[in-house]
Amino acid sequence: MINGSVHFTERGIVQNIRAMRRQQVLMDITNQNIMGFDKVGYQRKIPVVSSFAEFIGEEAVSATTDDTVGRLNISNNPLDIALAEKGYFQIQTKDGIQLTRDGRFKMNKDGEILTLEGNKVLSTSGFPLVLPLVPEKLSDIVIDLDGKVSVLNSKTRKLETAGTISVVSHDGMAVLSPNVRQGYNEYSNVSMETEFMQAMEYPKHFEANSVVFNMQKDILQRSIQSLSN
Repeated sequence: MINGSVHFTERGIVQNIRAMRRQQVLMDITNQNIMGFDKVGYQRKIPVVSSFAEFIGEEAVSATTDDTVGRLNISNNPLDIALAEKGYFQIQTKDGIQLTRDGRFKMNKDGEILTLEGNKVLSTSGFPLVLPLVPEKLSDIVIDLDGKVSVLNSKTRKLETAGTISVVSHDGMAVLSPNVRQGYNEYSNVSMETEFMQAMEYPKHFEANSVVFNMQKDILQRSIQSLSN
């Protein structure tokens, strides 16, 4: 009597499955960038594939942030602020201090400078930025290139300083020359051409692995059927 068996090897089917999942994660990152193209303050995510990806699969894919400056567009709001250099605004949230490049700010009735979500914008002193007086109109607020915020006192006709907006690097170090632009919005640094080029490549790799996967699956099925006959 001849005993037959089928030996399943991870080099085949499992590696193809991992490769397809990896391409799906890469495509998801590209889709995030495409969706973020018109978002203020969005920074492009750069996919990174680690070594031994064929053994790790989707867990081998991570993403870093492209911190280059995005597209600056003029805004009609004096409390819209953009950074023409690398760096981030510090804001106080319920989860602690966070960083953002979205400089679409507003003011409450107490003169506090807030994000659109209501989080407090911090000054270089580490405290929330509060105007010394509530201006009659937003155009009375002046913000210079270093981020110093002043407000025009309509009675004295003089500028009163509120403080300086805190701008830091990704690791929390102060940015000394942030090149703050008042009346501007910074849109994403995403290049649609780059993203679409990558979006065309990932499905090709996915399809190639899918074809090989189906071939190996068919061979395995035929082998099992032959042994059962």
